[in-house]
Amino acid sequence: MTDEKQELVWHRVLSKDALPEGRVTSVTCKKKTLCVSHHDGQYGALDNKCPHQGGPLGEGSIENGLLRCPWHGWDYDPITGKAPGFDDGVETFPVEIRDDGIYVGLPPEESHITTVGDLMMETMTNWGVKQVFGMVGHSNLGVADALRIQEREGRLSYYGIRHEGAAAFACSAYGKLTGRPAACLSIAGPGATNLLTGLWDANVDRAPVVALTGQVETQVLGPGAFQEIDQVGAFGKVAQWSQTALHDSRHAELMNLACKSAILNRSVSHLIFPDEVPKRKLTDPPSAGGPEGRLPSRNIFPPEDTLQAAVDLLRASKRPVIVVGHGARFQMEPVVALAEQLKAPVITTFKGKGQISDHHPLAGGVLGRSGTPIASWLMNESDALLVFGASFSNHTGITSKRPTIQVDFDLMTLAKFHAIDVPVWGEIGVTARALSEALSDFTGSEDQRADVAARWAIWREEKERRTRDDRGKGINAAILFDRLTRVVDPDAIIAVDVGNNTYSFGRYFECRRQSVLMSGYLGSIGFSFPAAMGVWAATQEDDPRFHGRQVVSVSGDGGFGQYLAEINTAVKYGMNITHVLMNNGELGKISKEQRAGNWEVWQTSLHNPNFAEYAELCGAMGIRVNGAADLDAALERALNHPGPALVEVMTDAELV
Repeated sequence: MTDEKQELVWHRVLSKDALPEGRVTSVTCKKKTLCVSHHDGQYGALDNKCPHQGGPLGEGSIENGLLRCPWHGWDYDPITGKAPGFDDGVETFPVEIRDDGIYVGLPPEESHITTVGDLMMETMTNWGVKQVFGMVGHSNLGVADALRIQEREGRLSYYGIRHEGAAAFACSAYGKLTGRPAACLSIAGPGATNLLTGLWDANVDRAPVVALTGQVETQVLGPGAFQEIDQVGAFGKVAQWSQTALHDSRHAELMNLACKSAILNRSVSHLIFPDEVPKRKLTDPPSAGGPEGRLPSRNIFPPEDTLQAAVDLLRASKRPVIVVGHGARFQMEPVVALAEQLKAPVITTFKGKGQISDHHPLAGGVLGRSGTPIASWLMNESDALLVFGASFSNHTGITSKRPTIQVDFDLMTLAKFHAIDVPVWGEIGVTARALSEALSDFTGSEDQRADVAARWAIWREEKERRTRDDRGKGINAAILFDRLTRVVDPDAIIAVDVGNNTYSFGRYFECRRQSVLMSGYLGSIGFSFPAAMGVWAATQEDDPRFHGRQVVSVSGDGGFGQYLAEINTAVKYGMNITHVLMNNGELGKISKEQRAGNWEVWQTSLHNPNFAEYAELCGAMGIRVNGAADLDAALERALNHPGPALVEVMTDAELV
């Protein structure tokens, strides 16, 4: 007996008066949870898990001298752990009553044995996945513990969100900004389905994401167990790559392929983890995977014949205009150099806003519904368009009535909506440099900088006039974004939501070196604040492109209402995010569309709290602004605050 006691580790689990006679409770000693009972003057300690269905015995009760499982009523002796009349029972542990409390003796904890989950999460971090957003739950605990170990070793950061949709949006924004995948974690069933909107945002905007979803155990997979859904079917086309990790899978290779697909396809990879698989111990684990030798060069040089056709079209042009979309985000330096060589204006799609400074002498601003008259005028006066990384969807506003060269790395994006004069398959930076070299002796195009400057002067006069509009129903958008243009850091990263706030931002905010992110083709309301969380995570990394940059989020009241609980997430992790909230008590964009369609305005009004007070209740800074005179001070105070801050601006729904 003495030798046994020496091998045990004794844990004080309760004070002497903490557990009344006839009661039971659950206690946790490091990783072990016990059911401690006090019956007939004796204390007992049992494994807390009922051996039949895993019911928590510490939540049961003592009836007629027996401990009853709360899940299915099986009885056990609270001291011996035996089930009267049966051969089974529950493991027991020795108890000692000491002067300072009740102690339980447990064997020393075993050293950690590598699991399938450990192998796969180590492989994931080897691929450079540094940020994980998600919610830990009963069907992903094996994956979660493996992530915990990676976080403990400093290889990733984990953020526990309040809604899985926010996790997916955060990952989508991170992918759009950096070009690298982050990961989102959910349980089976509703947790997995909650990811879908944010994952569709990533899919259609070509952002790499790795989705990790729990699933029911393989032994009950199929008939329809609790929280079981057909995840392969549910994720459908949102995930360009989707696989289930099974007992005999090549686990490191599964993660290799998930990360490779996310990066190369610029889309969503999805791994499904039946509950028991990531918990499976590996006595002789293989080496974790990684990207070495798995990623080809993506510097696609355009075919010579199409490159020559593009050169010929540009040589015949006098007033070429360059259009850039989101696909050119990481290749703007050679694109701008080519524009300067051709003396050609650069206009952007809305998703491309900020990719060239609005103060560059050739920058023509945003084209389309969220754009300015500058860009549309320049396009209409052009005699050729050179389009980099844009899709020509209806929202871009790119005309099909001018001779056009389209450059893209995605073959299916080329000429997707209509025939293009010269579709060029090539990586954008490589192609821009090749065009520049081929046109090195070309001097035939007109210098359009004077036209650009003249159109900006006209538009800035118009914007100034609009700042004076006042119907007495709130601050107008032109004033707000004029002030925001002045006070936001020149290199801030700005996440913009969907609605009238989006249109106003596109028209009125003038970018310098800011990066702008939005829910482009999906157009999902609620994007901006979760996106800002993903952006903030990127600013905590060592990447000099993003490290330490200011993070700003802009939304309307309708959008913020979708994920307003995530301000608690921002507070928990000390995320330095400034959220500018346009509160007009209305889904203003929808009201506008109803009026435009000759419909009655119906069910677009909103009942809102005082959002500034709500932010304060959550532990963030909250400021409400009722008058334009207070805007500058409020914005500067929020931007200088070292944590999450919300500026609630009471705005006019119609002055957009």
